[in-house]
Amino acid sequence: MKNWFKYITILFAGAGLLATSCEDSDQPVDQVVAGTERGAVLRTANLISNELPIGDASAGFSVELEIQDQENGALVDQVEVYVGFRDNTEAVGPGTDVDEALYGTVASSEFTNGPFGLPRFSYSIALSDMLAFVNRTDADITGGDQFTVRFELVLSDGRRYSFADNTGTLTGSFFSSPFLYTPTVICPVAADLFVGEYNLTVTPDSPIGGTPVWNDQVVTLSVGSTSTQRVFEATYLEGLAIGNGPESFTFEMICGETIALAGQGTGLSCSGVNITLGPIGDDVDSGTYDIADDSSFTVVFIENEGSACGGGPAVMTATLTKI
Repeated sequence: MKNWFKYITILFAGAGLLATSCEDSDQPVDQVVAGTERGAVLRTANLISNELPIGDASAGFSVELEIQDQENGALVDQVEVYVGFRDNTEAVGPGTDVDEALYGTVASSEFTNGPFGLPRFSYSIALSDMLAFVNRTDADITGGDQFTVRFELVLSDGRRYSFADNTGTLTGSFFSSPFLYTPTVICPVAADLFVGEYNLTVTPDSPIGGTPVWNDQVVTLSVGSTSTQRVFEATYLEGLAIGNGPESFTFEMICGETIALAGQGTGLSCSGVNITLGPIGDDVDSGTYDIADDSSFTVVFIENEGSACGGGPAVMTATLTKI
């Protein structure tokens, strides 16, 4: 494999296995406002393009951003933009990352007035320009490699705010303010491929319950948050009849390989430790797919990443066959 990388409880088998239910965080808007009074927020209004398809001369990163501070954006003097590169595929290119460096600035005079009365601006960088900036060529990149684009707010009093100042409230709410974006090189996957109804089987059985991670069943695949992600829903350890419901499982399709996302919830925990599913390590062969044939493919993933309940982590193989 390449280098990528609910509070309702039900007691199970005396081992403390729990089913959990999501609960809203405590007044996230109040938390954001408090944070904004201390500094400034750069909110993602529209992430226009965050994928870089191989072979697409028009590929690039593009985003529309909104500035918020206690003076409705008036405290921000300029925005600095930093670009770097993460070489996640040692077999292609030099195999080394490129540290970020200052790429450009956006002066406050370039801001426009947004629909909420706050300043906005759009920023775009072509793939060709990012390659030149990090001293790489088309031949040095492949699916899974990433560029980093980081924005830093510079206030008129000299204070600065960026990714390191973030909290989960700022990144995960309406005030989505990551400051850091990772446009990813992809091998395009058409929206009508690897979608619809598939038969799902998983081997081997889970070491936690001695039953399949997911029962053999028909699942419906759909496109995820990016064009190369696919998602389905299934109930973890359904054969044990614990009472937990279905959860989403998401994986990336990257140039012939399938890679599960990390930290995916199962709806169960053990002694306070969530049981999660995630990607395999470098010493395990990835699941595969054929872009020319979406009739069947595999996803190899880790069950129980954190070794909750004393079992795992364990390598699982999901086989999906189109109906």
